[in-house]
Amino acid sequence: MNYALSHMQKIFIFIFVLFSLFPITYSLFPNMALAVCPICTVAVAGGLGLSRYFGIDDSIIGIWAGGLMVSVTMWTLDWLSRKNFARVKKINQKLLTIFVFLFWVLTTYVPLFELNIIGHPFNTILGIDKLVFGSILGFFAFLLGVWSDKKVREIKGKQLFNFQKVVFPVLSLTIFSLVLYFYGGYLYKL
Repeated sequence: MNYALSHMQKIFIFIFVLFSLFPITYSLFPNMALAVCPICTVAVAGGLGLSRYFGIDDSIIGIWAGGLMVSVTMWTLDWLSRKNFARVKKINQKLLTIFVFLFWVLTTYVPLFELNIIGHPFNTILGIDKLVFGSILGFFAFLLGVWSDKKVREIKGKQLFNFQKVVFPVLSLTIFSLVLYFYGGYLYKL
């Protein structure tokens, strides 16, 4: 018997495991106030190793990591705005946004570089490391999803359905992932 899993089966198992970890974390720590959502923490902690085990390309992982960096940046800025830090209030909002984003980018990339996950010369798209390339796409995909949500609310005057604020960025990241997964092979040839 052949027990090898197909690539699509591995993707489905990865998604199932990833989303099944959220209820476990949520049920173990229901009253804990977190600056970063539990699913984000679980995704960052276990996502890279698990996704590599299932053979998901680094560029796809990068899309979600880039979206996560933008999301965590927004969470951090929101958290800082609710606190009364005198020094933070003196900083220009654009400069603070850039500083917080760079903090999360460095927090993500430095350990991956130290572990030689980023920087392999044969793991590139258009001469850029696949994780970095995917992160750049994920950055724009997440912002496109947030912008789409705001634009729909502006035009319609209300949200169209529950959790629209979550669905739009996730849908945007999913679309970018699928496009890169099915058509990204052409980028390797350039």
